Amino acid sequence: MNTLKIAREQSRALWLNIWNGRPPGMALLTLAAITALIMAIPILYVFLRAIQGGKERWLLLLNQRIPELMYSTLTLAFVVTMGAILLGTLSAFLVVRTDLPGKKTWQWLLALPLVIPPYVGAITYIIIFGPTGWAKEILGTAPFNIYTFWPVAFILILFTYPYVYLITSSSLKRMNRNYEEAALSLGLPYWQVLPKVTLPLLRPALGAGAILVILYVLSDFGVVALLRYPTFSSSIYFQITGRFDRSGAAILSTMLIMLTMIFIYLEHKTREKQKYYQTNSYRRPSTISLGKWKTPALILIILITTFALLLPLSVLTYWSYQGIAKGALNQNFLNYTLNSLKVSALAAILAMLLALPVVYLKSRYPGKITSLIDKIVYAGYALPGVVVALGVIFIFNTYLPWFYATPAMLVLAYIIRFLPQSLQASGSALNQVSPKLDDAARSLGSTPLGVIRKVTFPTILPGILAGGALVFISSLKELPATLLLRPAGYDTLSVRIWIEASEGFYDMAAPLALLIILVSILPIKWMLEKY
Repeated sequence: MNTLKIAREQSRALWLNIWNGRPPGMALLTLAAITALIMAIPILYVFLRAIQGGKERWLLLLNQRIPELMYSTLTLAFVVTMGAILLGTLSAFLVVRTDLPGKKTWQWLLALPLVIPPYVGAITYIIIFGPTGWAKEILGTAPFNIYTFWPVAFILILFTYPYVYLITSSSLKRMNRNYEEAALSLGLPYWQVLPKVTLPLLRPALGAGAILVILYVLSDFGVVALLRYPTFSSSIYFQITGRFDRSGAAILSTMLIMLTMIFIYLEHKTREKQKYYQTNSYRRPSTISLGKWKTPALILIILITTFALLLPLSVLTYWSYQGIAKGALNQNFLNYTLNSLKVSALAAILAMLLALPVVYLKSRYPGKITSLIDKIVYAGYALPGVVVALGVIFIFNTYLPWFYATPAMLVLAYIIRFLPQSLQASGSALNQVSPKLDDAARSLGSTPLGVIRKVTFPTILPGILAGGALVFISSLKELPATLLLRPAGYDTLSVRIWIEASEGFYDMAAPLALLIILVSILPIKWMLEKY
């Protein structure tokens, strides 16, 4: 009995030590742990299935398919990331730091391409420059082959540069001008101050934007599939749907996950020991006069806005008018819209509820267990939709067969993919709430879950809703997971856009795409106000 009592006391002491003497309630910890387990299943399943693929299957893919996909994927990721950094940084600098005419209007317009799903952007460029597109009708021949590397890279740059633009704009607005003025006072011309002072201070923002672009390119399916460019993501999808080879798809998915983790690790290591604190008294950045460069800068911004926003919207508006005239706004259109709204709204609601225990645990009970849960939960955002779909199929087929081939599969996939968006927004709001409010509620007898329900939730509700809105819009636009997991006959807006555009019925696809874009504008407005 004494031995058992000692063991219990030692276990309790160890538990208290893990949580620095202040452990969370078991209900709170259990909810957060269950959320982490759900998010980890796709990765665990893919690794397990890849191991079961066998040595011969691995060697065959390593010798034939994987080197080709590795080269094409990495080349595309590198070019798109460099292009997005150049376009995003330059446009952010012009609208934030210079006397560019109409800068407030351009600040809004330059962010709007983020609401256009890249696969929708690809469709509009196929309509214009495809083998039977508008350019051929006008010129008599297509000016170039759109189904090659550079058009693919160009389209992805156009619709991913806003990631860099938004983050860099935020950093430029908060930059202390004291450092630039110190460099100027030492005799450096401004063209030398930019690379030696300004750009180094932007390193965290550029790194954050770059990793978002890389992750998107690695996971993109719509653009590369429409333009027939081979990458891991498109090959995994066709491996599942064309060859029905889940083991081969799992092996390719494993390689893609490893690539993703390597990029995340490298980005983390490059800034791990670097500090970017601005310790001097803050002074707003000064406005730089463009002088003779004002006209070229304005032309550049007009070109970016035209190719990334005005041209796609003009094409979609034209084809929407044609489609509506032919009766595109029928009962089927309403059904696709309702299906999308149902699963996206349910995913957003559940994501908001699941995010609360995780962010509360991270903020109020830091420790090794909390850190592990946090890292596992965020892993889902780095997974392509096709990889998530593989894990979801496994879950429902093995453990929940009565829910197999139902919209529940879509909801779970959306949660796994986009829960980190809800975590970011909720966590940001919670960090602004003093822990003393929680302590006061606990001193009055509330449990940890009771504190969340009565104190935390009402206080951070705006942040929770903002995160839910982002999950809703992302779910609305998600394509590969929806294509793989939707029940028979349960088409959504993104699926019908894909099907109609693939078959050349642009007048039927355009109204659906335009609806997604119009709905997506609201979260972008929130992001611009936040940053």
